[in-house]
Amino acid sequence: MADDVLRLEKVRKSYNVGRPNETEILHGIDLTLGRGEFAALIGPSGSGKSTLLNIMGLLDRPTSGNLFIEGHETGSLDDRDLTRLRGRSIGFVFQHHLLITAFTALENVMMPLLVERGFPDATMKKRALDLLVALGLEQWQNHPANALSGGQQQRVAVARALAMEPALVLADEPTGNLDTKSAEGVFEMMREVNRKSGTSFLIVTHSLEIARGCDRTIELVDGQIVPAGAVPAAD
Repeated sequence: MADDVLRLEKVRKSYNVGRPNETEILHGIDLTLGRGEFAALIGPSGSGKSTLLNIMGLLDRPTSGNLFIEGHETGSLDDRDLTRLRGRSIGFVFQHHLLITAFTALENVMMPLLVERGFPDATMKKRALDLLVALGLEQWQNHPANALSGGQQQRVAVARALAMEPALVLADEPTGNLDTKSAEGVFEMMREVNRKSGTSFLIVTHSLEIARGCDRTIELVDGQIVPAGAVPAAD
């Protein structure tokens, strides 16, 4: 459908294909994420979350099945076209912010734009600054990343993920290294971005608190999506 940002049809992923030790990690995943959705992906360690995230982020290819990003079927794309689609449509936020520590907050947010366009310009700088302002980081725009707190660094990482105005942000344990207060701040900031911009978010998390704050929870167990059910209530 036109409003699907992400769609997986019967996606399987195996390693060591054709060898005696061939192992299938994902077993026929069907999953759709609509435009503007704010969803959590949960599951125990070893359930295949990282493998699934890499496939959804076009960092790895499925062994079989179909993957669509904003309606674009990706199986026939070569590496160059996959890179172009990934850069335009998908933003990434990781547990470790992966900022360039010697660069300022503003320069870090500009990095995806620099990779895309090859040279800095006023429009690029304005886009990065607007994001920092929107995320409450204007006063730290010229601070090097290693001078910021953990929560501030992760906010910069979210701003960087949004620099190309992607339809989808994939966040892998984005609050996992933060204290409770900073984690709540980063999560609420992502929610606000989702509400205002309509950007779809899929957040991989072990935190039931984070999952309960999302509009939808997708559970992966042993490489399969568990039928939808209520997330356990807080004690």
